[in-house]
Amino acid sequence: MNKKQLKHLKKIARQNQQKEQEGYIDQLKRYAQLFDGIPQIKLLINNVLESDRLIQQGLLPQPLPKLLLPDNIQDVIYQQVQAKYPPHDKKGDQLWDQYTKALPQLDKLLRNYRDYLEDRYGMWSYVNATYIKALSEYLDGAPVLEIMAGNGYISAGLQNLNPGQKVYPTDSKDWTKENQTGRHDVTKVEKLDALSAIQKYGHDVQYVIMSWSPDKLTIDMDVLNLIRQDYPDLHLLVIGEKNGATDSPQFWKEAHLSQKGLEKVNQQLKSFDLIDEQIYLAS
Repeated sequence: MNKKQLKHLKKIARQNQQKEQEGYIDQLKRYAQLFDGIPQIKLLINNVLESDRLIQQGLLPQPLPKLLLPDNIQDVIYQQVQAKYPPHDKKGDQLWDQYTKALPQLDKLLRNYRDYLEDRYGMWSYVNATYIKALSEYLDGAPVLEIMAGNGYISAGLQNLNPGQKVYPTDSKDWTKENQTGRHDVTKVEKLDALSAIQKYGHDVQYVIMSWSPDKLTIDMDVLNLIRQDYPDLHLLVIGEKNGATDSPQFWKEAHLSQKGLEKVNQQLKSFDLIDEQIYLAS
């Protein structure tokens, strides 16, 4: 290996180390500066940055557009560079190289925003403000038990919109042993596993909300069977991706699902990535 090749490899290693040390949001801010003249990209980045800012302040974010770069983005960028620099201009060539090298990493960052929310805030379902408003209107003040509430984003949103509504956020908190974000509740979450919570509050509420039950566990079936057997008047609202990222295959196969009356809620539960989360009444 000659000195030039060694120098090039060391440069790549330094750049990779810098990316690993640089935080997710810091990377996006850097790309926002780089792509400042490309509106299609700047819009996506700004949406993510604003979403993160609101969550960091304890507020619910707004819905997000699909965080996917347009299929023709390289053509758009090329036209912008051509309009600014004459053909074969070194500055134009350097800028084009910067853009094309950055695009794959930026695309990865945008696609991984849900992973960032999980790791940073313990937010799995994207609990946005307009979705919670529609859910609150659907519930119409009825008392609610949230099981597997995580850090309590759904319950907190409902409580903020309707302080007089009885909302009981509960979670076993078992997952916090491996995920430190579970120590940052946005509302007081009672430490109860799903079945114990239903047994405690089942006769005091009209709705049970179960959001993003793990796809590798069958606790969702245990919940469904308990409600069927002992609490037939309870309405179970399930939030997740059918036959996808959430809940057990057995649950999706055996639960009787309906979205009647939930159309407005689902209109606002807009997915920004490839996960198509929806809300269902399950019986």
